[in-house]
Amino acid sequence: MGKIVTIAASERRGTKKKPLEKALFHVGHGIVGDAHAGKWHRQVSFLGAAEIEAFRARGATVSHGDFGENIVAEGFSFRELPVGTRLAAGDVIFEITQIGKECHAHCAIYAAVGDCIMPREGVFARVLHGGTLKPGDELRLFEGKLPLDAAVITASDKGSRGEREDKSGDLAQHLLEEAGYRIARRVILPDDEEALAKEMQECADLGVALVATTGGTGFSERDVTPEATRAVIEREAPGIAEAMRALSMQVTPRAMLSRAVAGICKRTLIVNLPGSAKAVEECLGFVLPQLAHGIEILRGDAGECARK
Repeated sequence: MGKIVTIAASERRGTKKKPLEKALFHVGHGIVGDAHAGKWHRQVSFLGAAEIEAFRARGATVSHGDFGENIVAEGFSFRELPVGTRLAAGDVIFEITQIGKECHAHCAIYAAVGDCIMPREGVFARVLHGGTLKPGDELRLFEGKLPLDAAVITASDKGSRGEREDKSGDLAQHLLEEAGYRIARRVILPDDEEALAKEMQECADLGVALVATTGGTGFSERDVTPEATRAVIEREAPGIAEAMRALSMQVTPRAMLSRAVAGICKRTLIVNLPGSAKAVEECLGFVLPQLAHGIEILRGDAGECARK
């Protein structure tokens, strides 16, 4: 158990990082606005406060962030943690990917004092679940599976104006909570492709396990939920939508008119549901038991689906 002392970021690589009052961490990226963030294994860097104090005791005048580290924390000797160790603070979960580094070009600290502790004392991690952190937040070792959270997004012009009760969204939330999901976000948006895609992307950036949308999957000109979904997902999961259509066809042949899609963005599964509460109950109730296993595989918390 430890505590975050400083969070810092920089706009350019190879420069000292400046302390932040708070920082937003995105899955598979790092700190939003930090030059070292990106789609690679060294998204966030950690350094122990004790190691910095020991360096200062040698006569060096250094501040937190001077070594290029993103997070300085008390209570941890980070170099002693093996690769694969998971750390958590608030909603954010990190996984250590590298211990130390080789310096090919010496940083500003090395140029000034002839040494830098980051290559031997620092560690690097990727972000598995996003959120906002600030100095003073508790940092702890994390074991077990990632949190099972979900977002419910209702696409409805009338619902967004308060002219229609969101029964489908209410039911989706109820079914998800019954299945053990924590509802991280619940919104009602107009049938607007850009707004819907933005909300889905934000959920994926935070690492929400499952995004369930309701409405906007039909033939109306304003039904654009599938288009918004395709604008965000990186890989489709067609079997989910196919299974829901096959089930619904047993109830009504009009189910063939559903344009619902499902797919993956980062570590998030996005599933389009119908707009009626009755259809949400039928479809979500049918696929929900299988989705948790798929999410565990997506997040690395379970093995593949092959059966003996």
